[in-house]
Amino acid sequence: MVLQTALTRMLGIKHPIVQGGMHYVGYAGLAAAVSNAGGLGIITALSVTKNGGPEALRKEIQLCKTLTDKPFGVNCTLLPALAPPDWPAIIKVIIEEGVTVVETAGRAPKEIVQALKKAGIIVMHKCVTVRHALSAVKAGVDMVSVDGFDCAGHPGEEDIGNWILLAEAGYKLPVPFIASGGVGTGKQLAAALAMGACGVNMGTRFMATKEAPIHENIKQALVKGGNGDTMLVMRSLKNTERVYKNKVAMEVAAIEKKQPGDIKAILPYVLGEEYRKSFQETGDTQSSIWSCGPVISLIDDVPSCDDLIQRMVTEAEGILLNNAKLVSKI
Repeated sequence: MVLQTALTRMLGIKHPIVQGGMHYVGYAGLAAAVSNAGGLGIITALSVTKNGGPEALRKEIQLCKTLTDKPFGVNCTLLPALAPPDWPAIIKVIIEEGVTVVETAGRAPKEIVQALKKAGIIVMHKCVTVRHALSAVKAGVDMVSVDGFDCAGHPGEEDIGNWILLAEAGYKLPVPFIASGGVGTGKQLAAALAMGACGVNMGTRFMATKEAPIHENIKQALVKGGNGDTMLVMRSLKNTERVYKNKVAMEVAAIEKKQPGDIKAILPYVLGEEYRKSFQETGDTQSSIWSCGPVISLIDDVPSCDDLIQRMVTEAEGILLNNAKLVSKI
């Protein structure tokens, strides 16, 4: 049995599961492992190009091609930055390398969408409100990733949970959408499909896999973590981020309380280099601001990507088949 949805048909993948674009996690190795397992792996452009520019992304895409013959995508997150990346050059590389799927996030992607669509690339935009999703549809995106308040990273400023957001999307969106934020089990995959989604996007759950290119200490922190182990920072800047609750995050929250909206006061704590060191070098869970979601309360092991996807799909299929028995002709 397989779960065939608009997502699997549109992207040419086996299972309706997408790996989120994660900073310092979404490299070729993980993307290929997810794609080889039947999902859609994603390379994170911001992480790859940070020190090597667009040509570093070209090399990462080419590496991924050697690791999988299945579809994979690239994430382009357009967030405010002191030194914005060269997006036109990045898009040029994506097009030249024949990438078939791009996940966009952040600000309205109209100019990027136009260039990608002209090249025949499928565009999936991540949105935290249905209002923003409808604007993205007008800009020409093919699919929306509906990202609830229970996500890691940037949940927006309107605090809409997936129980409401997905239901609203199911009624109002004219294009297929997937559920993002707080997803980590087959039960949730089945629930997302019941709400009208055609699949799910997972970030934090894929961090706790064998192929995730991050330090084992970080993975074990996710396994041991619970509902109270994430928190929100940068709310006073209207650039809210959900992160692991540690001493640095607590310091940032304290500074924000005293000096709300002062980016200079917290900047030394939120620079990405310490984030990278924690993930790729030291494994120190306390020394930097790093993203993860409350789905850690549902993580209790570090499986391979293939094992994770297979058990999720099997669980979802069983639930959907069993639930059909709830419908009676009487």
